[in-house]
Amino acid sequence: MPLPCEPGDLDAFLSEPTDGASQVMSGMEGDAVVLGAAGKMGPHLAMMLRRGVRGRVYGVSRFSDGGARHRLESSGVETIACDLADRDAVARLPDAPNVFFLAGQKFGTSGAPEATWAMNVLVPAIVAERYRASRIVAFSTGCVYPFVPVAGGGSREDDAIGPPSGEYAWSCVGRERMFAHAARRHGARSALFRLNYAVEFRYGVLVDVAQKILADEPVDLTMGYVNIIWQGDAVARAIQSIALASAPPGVINVTGPETLAVRDLAARLGRRLGRKPEFKGAEAPTAWLSDASRSVSLWGGPRVSVEQMIEWVASWLEAGGGTLGKPTHFEARDGKY
Repeated sequence: MPLPCEPGDLDAFLSEPTDGASQVMSGMEGDAVVLGAAGKMGPHLAMMLRRGVRGRVYGVSRFSDGGARHRLESSGVETIACDLADRDAVARLPDAPNVFFLAGQKFGTSGAPEATWAMNVLVPAIVAERYRASRIVAFSTGCVYPFVPVAGGGSREDDAIGPPSGEYAWSCVGRERMFAHAARRHGARSALFRLNYAVEFRYGVLVDVAQKILADEPVDLTMGYVNIIWQGDAVARAIQSIALASAPPGVINVTGPETLAVRDLAARLGRRLGRKPEFKGAEAPTAWLSDASRSVSLWGGPRVSVEQMIEWVASWLEAGGGTLGKPTHFEARDGKY
């Protein structure tokens, strides 16, 4: 099956709005700011906003990668280089009633935990203070929940968070607490966007598993079950989440509706790639899983099915498409990244 877009049209494809996102954007008043606009999802969120909102769209990042900045500017996003840990620099950012916070650090936590805590706790405190008059969608993670039984359907938004596993997960709890603190102190409105494993052609659990199969390396079953969602669907849901911003913060789990066995995903990818996967380890009875029922009830099911994701990822890799070179490390149960 051919890919749905040419490699040069990847950004346009991944930033194509859903009907629901288009409806929300058409009703947005004022400008939008995307903080962390040069990461894995930031560019496509900013680009999708640019395709739907009437106001200006600002993409904010350190922009250590000049290519990301060029891609954003080519799509009509106005870019601003900023260190979000610099209070004075953040104070100079443009006002906007709609703010999307994607900045954070996961990988490298084991070697420099203080940097992760600064990025995931200090920076949110600065941003929540600066944009206390705005609506904020703050990206979070299902890692704030504890492991849950695989058969239970996953953690729900009203379940207690923690104790999570590892310093990264604890720092993500801290990030959420900073937005809750801003709500208590200033009435700041935010939505905590707890995302579990976005997938696109170049990144995600399916890419990790497919690369293992193609390299004749065993697929680790230590974390035997996952949730996934296509990145374009996740970006659209992030935009729709602006309507959930409240004080105290609203919370929404965003992922696919299925609990998926890694062993089964590997088998399906193996059949598609013409390879027999090998395995190591054994499935535990618990995993990091989220119940996405609320988001599905609000916005319907994702556009892209798991079967379609498998087909696209396999086709991309078979065609020699590159990856972002950033494994998810979904198999880690100790929270060390």
